[in-house]
Amino acid sequence: MTVVVSRAGAAVLAVLVLVLTTAGVTPLLPTTLLPTASANPAAAQTDPDEPRFLELSIDEVTPQTVTLTSESVVTVRGTVANIGDRDVEDIWVRLQRAPVVSDSAALRTSLSLDQAGFDTVGEFEEVADRLGQGERADFELELPLRSDLVPSLDIDTPGVYPLLVNVNGVPEYGGAARLDDARFLLPVLAVPASDEVTEETETGNGGSRGTTRSSDDGRLDREEKAFPAVPPDVSRPAAVTMLWPLADRPRLAAGVAGSGTEPVRLVDDDLAASLTEGGRLDGLLRAVEDTARTEPRVLEGLCLAVDPDLLVTVANMTRDYLVVEDPNEPTGDARPGSGTDAAVAWLERLRALAATTCTMAVPFAQVDLTALGDLADSSLTDSALESPAAIVDSILGVTSTPGVMWPDSGVLTEKTGSMLAADGPVTALVSDNALEGGRALLAGTSSTPSTAPGGNGFRISGVSGLTAALFDSSASAALAGMGTDPQTPSFVPSSARYDLSRDSSTARLQDALGALAWPAMVPTVSEVTGAALPAAGRSVLFAPPQNWSASPDDAASVLSMLSTLVRSGLTTPRPLAALVDAAANTANDPTASMLVYPEQAITDGASATVVSEAEEQIGRLDAIQTALVEDPQAQLTPQQFTAPLREDLLRAMSLAGRRGADADGAYATGEHRASEVREAVDDIYDAVTVISTGGVYTLTSEQSPLLLTARNDLPVGITVRLQVDAPDTVDITDIGPTQLPPRGSRTLTVPAQISDSRNLRLEFALTTDSGLPLGSSTTVTVRSNAYGQILAVVTGCAGALLLFLAGRRLLHRFRGEPDPADEGYEK
Repeated sequence: MTVVVSRAGAAVLAVLVLVLTTAGVTPLLPTTLLPTASANPAAAQTDPDEPRFLELSIDEVTPQTVTLTSESVVTVRGTVANIGDRDVEDIWVRLQRAPVVSDSAALRTSLSLDQAGFDTVGEFEEVADRLGQGERADFELELPLRSDLVPSLDIDTPGVYPLLVNVNGVPEYGGAARLDDARFLLPVLAVPASDEVTEETETGNGGSRGTTRSSDDGRLDREEKAFPAVPPDVSRPAAVTMLWPLADRPRLAAGVAGSGTEPVRLVDDDLAASLTEGGRLDGLLRAVEDTARTEPRVLEGLCLAVDPDLLVTVANMTRDYLVVEDPNEPTGDARPGSGTDAAVAWLERLRALAATTCTMAVPFAQVDLTALGDLADSSLTDSALESPAAIVDSILGVTSTPGVMWPDSGVLTEKTGSMLAADGPVTALVSDNALEGGRALLAGTSSTPSTAPGGNGFRISGVSGLTAALFDSSASAALAGMGTDPQTPSFVPSSARYDLSRDSSTARLQDALGALAWPAMVPTVSEVTGAALPAAGRSVLFAPPQNWSASPDDAASVLSMLSTLVRSGLTTPRPLAALVDAAANTANDPTASMLVYPEQAITDGASATVVSEAEEQIGRLDAIQTALVEDPQAQLTPQQFTAPLREDLLRAMSLAGRRGADADGAYATGEHRASEVREAVDDIYDAVTVISTGGVYTLTSEQSPLLLTARNDLPVGITVRLQVDAPDTVDITDIGPTQLPPRGSRTLTVPAQISDSRNLRLEFALTTDSGLPLGSSTTVTVRSNAYGQILAVVTGCAGALLLFLAGRRLLHRFRGEPDPADEGYEK
């Protein structure tokens, strides 16, 4: 039966040895502790509850990439640290190699092979007799590429080779066991000429290594022959396109509406450090600038993929800006930001570079396009998909590549695809496993290959106008593993997932360099199976994650590798525009490919809480914006006032950080941002209200008007309507729409007719023209001195009586008779 040991199986085996030894049973395990050979690539995750004794870290690999001019000996330097709860004795390390990578999936799965799969082995070399708790020791391993006399890596053909450093030791109270290992890829573009290793010399750490002697120094036997160089096969160069992302996680403080005068607020000043010399974004830009000077041909196949959210933030940083003391209080205390000079310099450099380099816009703030499609709000969709190109073009002064969309997740649903193509044909840049059978399609081994030049363009089934160009998912995963914040993209299958934190940054860089080199060196025959492999020379697209944490040195190494591939003739640069045009031309192909959406992408996507909150608040923002007054003379337009809050909703649904070590923190940040938007929208609605001038109104007649004050604390004008809740005996005339000035008030004269002399309570409130309530209502008590019908009856009776009495007096005078009413008054 085949034994499959996980990448971290050494720790489990060590514990087993310890338990058996403690129990008085001597385990029959050799020092090498090699389990039965297996090529099963399935990766099992480490049980975090299992104790670990040693941690092995790769610090340097020389050469990083083997070429015709490289040394013929591979040197690996690293560190072994005791991280356990006991001392460890007899610590030895050795270097091992697995078979050459024969398909792109193995670029990741080979790194989780059982240790026995690395069956080409060197000698063990001692690191230390004993390591106490917390102690560490350096080591250095050397193996020649080829030798017939001493152990070697046995590499005689170009390719990408998985290497492993294995450390054995004896923990206290235990027996000898393999306690840790570290894996990485070694790209071999060519095998340099070398001579046979003839002797061994002692290394500084007590081990030994082989040394080479040429026939010219007289110390080689006549029978010994030098190994000839094996140059690369440049007859089938791959056409390479590289996306170079410039993005960051959202930095603007949430819940702050637009203002024509107030400086922007950032949640921290980390972006200033990133833009400064030696920072991450500075390094990404500098690497391209340096390549433009040293190997400008590489830039023909490179395209700057710019996040408009980053540009908006940096552009605001070129002026005075503030950094809040507490990110949970975006409008609270703040200090001046320190990155203005760095922002100005970085933005100017980017403008200069973009003027001569392909530039494209990515969706705003790396928003989750699946969540955006589920919301189906046109204003939010425009902000996420249509506005980015305009923002990039406006700030950088360029015309970005049209007709292309790169989702941050690298995958699409059919509904999302329909959203992308709603306004016209578009080509999506997605992972090769985002399509059904995508790996075979990209490799050219499918029964229905692409008709696009280079074999990288596909019509999407079920979505009219949508085509796709595919990037290599294994290479993308390797690039995502680089830097200070390694991440595993959503499209990486479970068989290729493992804990990236266990690998050093050096090892992860080697994996990326190997992934970049592999498409240019696809072997013709599998070393393992002997089966024929697909021909090279196809169109290859490389796509790091949009929020890429590559260090400046990492970024330089990546472009150095691309430069080496171009100079050696292994690749040719292919402009992104050519790739997109070729993919777009497959829109009428008779065959189409189905989209595949992995479950992991659902897990990594925006939370249901954030999406629900966004759905509610975007409706309220749309409604309030229609009520705001568009004044050409005003400093702030309604769109400028509400745009930051719309963008905040997109930032709340950002995928930045959701696939890294602090995914929970990224989720919490998104939910907090959404709640801040809700509070800000509440404040906007509460800022427009109606106020009564007094508690009780006394009307002198039944048709006296009521006087109220409508107040607007917003920086833009707004059109409102007055709503009244009154008894049936009160008739209030509708005064119609009323415009309130920015940060001002207006007196409202409300005609009222009241036919009741009692004290009446009337409730007034303001609404938008569409009926949405604004602010709080106010209650007015009205008392009228008019008596209505009773007064009319009394007045009528009194008038009639007066007429009767006057007529009676006149009648008596006409007859010459005294009026009885005058009796007693006659003299």
